[in-house]
Amino acid sequence: MREKKMVKAPEHAALACAIIEDGGRVLFLKRMEGERELLELPCVLVEKGRNPVAELKEWIILKAGIDAQVQEPRMEGRFNAGSRKKKKWVPALGFRVSAKNMSAKVSPEFAGVKWISLEEAKKERLGRKAEWIRALEQHRQKAH
Repeated sequence: MREKKMVKAPEHAALACAIIEDGGRVLFLKRMEGERELLELPCVLVEKGRNPVAELKEWIILKAGIDAQVQEPRMEGRFNAGSRKKKKWVPALGFRVSAKNMSAKVSPEFAGVKWISLEEAKKERLGRKAEWIRALEQHRQKAH
């Protein structure tokens, strides 16, 4: 009889997101969930011990088709890397990203792109990895 080995899930240290701006608008990726369109920031869950800047740069090239320069963090929030029942909060870091060519060639898992302001995006249906930007504003309002 074979023994079952428990495979431990990778431990995530942070959610690294690209804030790619052009004329006050930010690049969001469109993902279809049934009939619904959800907006996602270009993001990657970074495992402990890995470099978030390198991981994000590689993800942007592979998934969005943009040769990007990841720069300094521009915003910070919290992201639930666990489930809705078993929450595991990790930092969500929004890095400022620049690119010579802003036209995206997205991978097949995405339905396209949408360039809108962060304020407009907060009114849209956001994917799980972009929900933290909505919460960011709520924390600011509570602080005042």
